[in-house]
Amino acid sequence: MIIEASHIHKSFGSLEVLKGIDLTVAPQEIISIVGASGAGKTTLLQILGTLEAPAEGASLKICGEEVTRLSARRQAELRNRQIGFIFQAHQLLPEFTALENVMLPALIAGESRSKVRERALGLLERLGLAPAPSSIRLRSSSPTNHRGALTRRISRAFTSSSSICATNSARPSSSSPTTPTLPPKPTA
Repeated sequence: MIIEASHIHKSFGSLEVLKGIDLTVAPQEIISIVGASGAGKTTLLQILGTLEAPAEGASLKICGEEVTRLSARRQAELRNRQIGFIFQAHQLLPEFTALENVMLPALIAGESRSKVRERALGLLERLGLAPAPSSIRLRSSSPTNHRGALTRRISRAFTSSSSICATNSARPSSSSPTTPTLPPKPTA
């Protein structure tokens, strides 16, 4: 299993948000967690992504490694190596180009710059940000904000060598005509 979670509890004060969640996810399995606003979907995603700790007594294994016993540093290393995130917030880095934004997580993980660049360029092309991704700047005030932000988030999640892609409402706006879609990957 790629994710094995059991007895996941989380409370905020007297409000118990997660009440003993058990979940397993197999490699290449796609799951969807749906529910009303405030039901705990984001909290669960943050716990599964090691961004937040569950209450004591929980077990969380990512790619076979029990993460509840790891130090914060080891959890960060595992997160960077195994989990690609696509969050609701844009979290743009405006001082970097689209290409640099996409490459950053994999470079931090120590991957080869040339290989990372090749993967990033391929994905940016598939997402319609070619032919000049090295000159496109993704600014939160830009008219292409939604497209750029979503593209960056998707690209960063998929260009790392992550085993898991965790997304939390990846679409910035369902009515945006510039929201990109990820076309099928070409077969070789």
